[in-house]
Amino acid sequence: MRVLVIAPHNDDETLGVGGAMAMYARKGHEVYVCEATSGPDQGMADKIKAEALKAHAILGVKETIFLDLPVVALGDMAAAELNEAVARAVSRIRPEIAFIPHRGDLHGDHKETAGAAMVALRPIEQPQLKALYAYETLSETEWNTPSADNAFLPNHWIALGEEDLKKKLEAFCCYQTQVRPFPHPRSPEAVKALARLRGSTVGECAAESFVVIRQVERGQGAV
Repeated sequence: MRVLVIAPHNDDETLGVGGAMAMYARKGHEVYVCEATSGPDQGMADKIKAEALKAHAILGVKETIFLDLPVVALGDMAAAELNEAVARAVSRIRPEIAFIPHRGDLHGDHKETAGAAMVALRPIEQPQLKALYAYETLSETEWNTPSADNAFLPNHWIALGEEDLKKKLEAFCCYQTQVRPFPHPRSPEAVKALARLRGSTVGECAAESFVVIRQVERGQGAV
């Protein structure tokens, strides 16, 4: 299967889906990452993209797509331009499983990326898509104003083996521009703690949790 993770910023994909990405790659599936933004200036963008490629090599990512859109400014872009940039990547990969950021996250770039991804992944445009999930991003998902609209209410879990969790943590630590000391949520300790917590929820040693946006099961003879 082709698995696509769409991320607003470099490292969001590893925080939210890193363990699942490692698991899918380990099982022989093709994993792709599309990152909307990369940094506030060219020097930082180059540094963060290098970190991303190193992290993705650990996770077994087949290809990383950098859209190089303006960070902290996706809301200032014309919607058609943002939608088209994401749609081009989606149309080329034609994923069977896709992960997108949670629309209730604090950061505006997350909301805009989620909206553009939903447009690109419409069933009429991507009929091969079997499952679409929203992931959580530490320091964004849990920090927004608490409300029904913003709440992350997981209803799908992917159990992680110890090797998958190890690779997730190793990949996250590649982002030296983003790693912070504990108790900051973007610390290796917090990332591991969340994986253990999500795992314990469903009787597993570690897991990542998601919100199901859409799942399609096609029976025999279905088009």
